[in-house]
Formats: sequence, structure tokens, C-alpha cells
Amino acid sequence: MVRSDEELRRMGTPAPELLAALEQAPFPDLSNGNADASVSEIRQNRANHLAKLRHLYPIPGPIPELVRESLHQVAVRDGSSIRVKVYVPVKHSPESSPLIVMMHEGGWMMGDLTDEDLNCRMFARDLGAVCVNFEYRLAPEHPFPQGVNDCWDVVQWCARTATPSSNILPADPKMGFIVGGASAGGNLAAVMCQLSRDEGLMPPLTGQYLCVPALLWWDVVPEKWTAEYKSRTESTSDPVLKLREGEDQTTESLKADHSSSLFCPLLHRNLRGLAPAYFQLAGLDPLRDEGLLYERVLREESGVLTRLEVYEGYGHMFWTNWLVAWSIMP
Repeated sequence: MVRSDEELRRMGTPAPELLAALEQAPFPDLSNGNADASVSEIRQNRANHLAKLRHLYPIPGPIPELVRESLHQVAVRDGSSIRVKVYVPVKHSPESSPLIVMMHEGGWMMGDLTDEDLNCRMFARDLGAVCVNFEYRLAPEHPFPQGVNDCWDVVQWCARTATPSSNILPADPKMGFIVGGASAGGNLAAVMCQLSRDEGLMPPLTGQYLCVPALLWWDVVPEKWTAEYKSRTESTSDPVLKLREGEDQTTESLKADHSSSLFCPLLHRNLRGLAPAYFQLAGLDPLRDEGLLYERVLREESGVLTRLEVYEGYGHMFWTNWLVAWSIMP
């Protein structure tokens, strides 16, 4: 069922709580007003911004009495190695521990292990899950599809390594094997889920967690979906993500093939047989409509079990930037 204009307007009306938070703490200009700022400068500015906020998070740092953390290096197909962080619940039996693999946000050009520390600590503490968090290589130094390849190599390593008796990943994927992420990480998680089905990953994935994901670029939207794809250009109130049709600074750096389902998973020819999907979307987010569309197509046209949460009046990645978010998150 296509969403009504009234429902979309309600989703896209800024929440008073968010507006109040923005007055107190506007989202910073990551370029510091420098139109020629380098990617490395923007990365560092973003990292500095988030570092100042993390003491406000529900879990501001390691909790060694509940979650054991360790760093590892995983070899990938070109002979390089990827830094991986593993989170193991201290008081949970490996025989009953599911496995969750998280891919960080950052527009394919930014981000590191710190971006998924909180989620992984929460999932380990509250769900008894063994979690994996890793640093896939970033554009522009490593253009598309390098990040996709890195993620797929790490997911396959997880599938090979995770057993209840493992010293590294003491989990049983039969209890649950989930890929997840937010924004660019949500894009990569959706791609990993499709690859795992296509390539016959064993043990198979049992779920995908897609949080404010990028799923379909504006210039390759099939005509049949144009009426449902409006937020990319019409959502102008998001305080974090500013996307305009024709402005492709991100993909110019990434050098992505927009026609490939490895970048736009909504374009995959076969969406049947995928693992159940949990969506978290934000009403002000320019990426909102592609998330609504993917959820609908999976559920109505492809027989995939889905669950959808829409945070009406809030924007892209709002919970990482304003503490008010934690009062409405489940």
C-alpha cells in the first residue's frame, strides 16, 4: 500500500523536541566553512563532533564486567587486512549467543569502529549477542566496490569462524545471524543480505537491520516508483543530511555504479527469499521514501517478513547528535 500524502506530511513535520534541541545545539558545518576542505579534514571534524557527545550516550564507554572486547585483523581478497572488533557477552552461554555483524555509517567516506561501539555493546549486554564491528575501506582512496568487497569478505569470515567453541567468535549462528547498519552501513547491510542469498552463504543469515539506509539513487529510479520517491528532493528540513537532485559529491568520490544492485539494492532483480528485515526510518530524512519503498516491496511483492519503525518529525541519524532522541527510541 502506497503512503498517503497526509501520512507523509505528518512524518515530515519537524518534532518540537528536535527543533528545541537544534536551537541549543545546531548541527555543525563539518567543512568549517571551507568549500575546499579535504576529505581527511571533514573526517576529523566529524570524529571530533561525535567524540564530544559520546559521554551522553546510554553506554559511554567499555563495560568490561558485562562485555569483553577484542581487536583482530581479518585478511581480505586483495591481501590487505581489515580491523575488526569483537564484543562478547560475559554472562551468556556461547551455545545460546546469536551473531550480529554491524557496518558503520559515514557516507562511504567517513567512519570507524567508534560509530558502532554503542550498538554492539548494547546488543551484547541486552541480547546476549556476540557482535562484530569493522572498518571497511573508504572512498575516495578506495572507490566502489572496494567497501562492498571488504564487507562481504568479513561476513564470510564471520560465517566460517563463529562456533560456540571459537576463541574469537563464540556464537551459534543457528541462534541468529544478522547483518545491520545505519545510513551507508544500512546500504551495505542490505547488499550483504542479497549477496548471502545469491552466493548461498552457510550458515545463512537470519535477519537484516536497516537503519535510515540509502537504497536507491535518484538518477536510476524506475518509472513505476517515481510517485513513491519524493523525499530525496522534497525533504528540506533534515538538519544532518542535505541531498539535492543533481548534486552527487558523495558518489563522485565513491565512483559507484548507480545501476548496480551492489550500490542500489532496490534494483536487484530478485528480492524473494531474503532474510527478515527490520527498518528504522526518520520522517525528515531525504532517504525516508526509499526505505518505505524497499520495506513495501519486500513485504507486499516479495514475501519477506518485515518490521517498520518510523520516527516522525526526526531526521537522519538524529540519535547520534541530540540526546532527546533516546526518549523515543525503542
